Order: sequence, then C-alpha cells, then structure tokens
Amino acid sequence: MRGLAKTSRSQGAMELVDLERPTPEPDEALIEVDYAGLCGSDAGIYEFESAFERMELPTVIGHEYTGRVIEAGDDVTNFAVGDRVVERPIRGCGECYQCQIGEENVCQNAVITGVDHDGAYAGHVSVPETALHPVPDDVEPKHAALVEPTSIGARAVIENSRVSPGDRVMVAGPGPIGQLTAQIARAQGGEVVLAGVGQDAEYRLPLAEELGFETINIEDDDLDARRDELTDGVGYDVVFDTTGHPSGLPMAVEEVRKGGQIVLVGQTGETTMPYSPLVRAEIDLQCSYASMYEDFERSLRLIASGDVDHATFLDDRFSLLEADEAFETFLAGGTCKPVFDASVLRD
Repeated sequence: MRGLAKTSRSQGAMELVDLERPTPEPDEALIEVDYAGLCGSDAGIYEFESAFERMELPTVIGHEYTGRVIEAGDDVTNFAVGDRVVERPIRGCGECYQCQIGEENVCQNAVITGVDHDGAYAGHVSVPETALHPVPDDVEPKHAALVEPTSIGARAVIENSRVSPGDRVMVAGPGPIGQLTAQIARAQGGEVVLAGVGQDAEYRLPLAEELGFETINIEDDDLDARRDELTDGVGYDVVFDTTGHPSGLPMAVEEVRKGGQIVLVGQTGETTMPYSPLVRAEIDLQCSYASMYEDFERSLRLIASGDVDHATFLDDRFSLLEADEAFETFLAGGTCKPVFDASVLRD
C-alpha cells in the first residue's frame, strides 16, 4: 500500500511512500480506510508550523477518517471484521491525573494520530480497540469521515458553551470547525452569524450562506452597524473564536455583550490586548479543546438527524494522489473541508 507522509521539516514536503500493510497487535484492529478529511492541523503540518517540530519524519499524516475492520487482534472484544468505525485520535495514557478523572482530551501524555505516529492517509491503519468508535448504518461513509471535527464543535457548543434557544451567536472564522460549530449552535436554538475575512469571500462565506447563515466580511462590512442590526445594539450572547488567529480574541471582546461568553476553540498563538474590559463587563472566557467519547456520540446523532449538513459542507473534488492541490487551495481559502477517497492508496 501507499501513504501520504510528511518527509522533511519544510513547507510542503508531502510525498507518497510505499508501506507494508500493518499487522495489528493483540489489542488492535486493522482498519481499511475508506475516506479521510483534511484538517487545519494537517495544513499546519504541510506548512510545518512550530507545533509540529516534535514529529519524527517521515510520518503518514491524517486523523479524520472512517473505515472498516478487516482484521482484529486476539484481545479485541468490542469490534469484529466488517464493523464500520472512526478513531478518536487523541489517545490518553490512562494513568495521569486528567485521565483518571475522565479528562482524557487534556491528558498530560497524550499522543495524536498522524502527528506522533502514522495516520490515516494510507490504505490501512492499525488502531488500539480503545481508540475506536462504532459508526451506525444511518451515517454515510463520506459523512462519517467528518465525525471527529464535528465532535470538536459539539464539545465547544454543547459541553463548554451556554448557548440556549434564542441566543444571538457569532462564530468568528468560517473554516471547518467554525462551519460545524455554527451548525451545532443553530441546532441548540441559537441565532447564528458567521464572520470571516476577505480571503473567505470566494468560498467559505458563500458556503456558510448556502448552509443558511447570515455572514459578515469584517474587511468590507461595518462591524458596529451589523452588530447593532443583529443584536438590537446589545452584543452577542456567545462568541466562538475558531479563527486560530491572534486577532480573533480581541474581536470577540468587541462583539460579545456585557455578561456574555467567549469560547476559544481555535489556537491563536500569542495575542496582546487589555483584559480589564473583560473583568468590568464580567465576560465569561471559556476554552474548548478536542473531544471525548460523548462528543463523538452526539456528533453521530447530529449527522444522522441532518442537524449537521455534511453533504453541502464536504468537498470531494481533490485526490490524495495530487494532495498539494488540496493543501494549497485550503490554505488560500478556496475550500473548507476536503474529503479524500483513500482507496486510491490501495490500488
């Protein structure tokens, strides 16, 4: 089989490499990968941002995927050949304090598929049974490939925000997580607007409008006027910052109402801003990171119910055989959620 691997510590440097099909350990299942999504962190690996310096190269990337069990180790009891699955790609150690109290998503010793070990941009991948999650028959395979990013939005909205029916909600950043977060906030009863920048005007803001959202281009629109129009001059009850940009949090502070909530989802790096206004306005600042078992379960139900529209959201026009095109288009804002057919890597 073949896999798409990061091969050097530089921009790009993604190469198709020949690989032996993995042999599962007794506690693992061998997964034949059907579809895999492109995540913002995969794009970060493509650009080789500092967060990925720890990678040992070459490493096959990719962590958003779905497939079927084709072989199970002797100790695997919850999955059998033919089962459809996705992976929860942040693997906790099971021993640290956070794991012991049920906070595996912030494990002190977590390892991440496609970063710390080979991932899913390959024909097959071998995965510990404890990291697998079953996929019901009412979720299409291409849509199942996006359960993991959906779970991040589900955790941000359902577990970590206080969005209630009728709340006015801004999602800053119309990338993959922003579009999913917006859909889930709407399913919770929020009146949602998605905000982006000029680069988003070609594809991502029109996609948000196709999904039924009001949109704001912060480079062209008058933010004060749109906020007054959409919130009766009060400000948004909840603002989700999914931008991953240093400007996201300062903008959220300007947009949220006094006594409102900001949920930080994107990893912004360093930003400088005055914090006294947050204190004086009693703004709740909440972080949300990754997801856990319950978030996956909720995501599967949201997809099956149609509350999250993956058919409109995903973009299947790219190939892992010419992956640079997908990465460059993603970084330029010309796509939002590429989903690859992984079977080409078994040909």
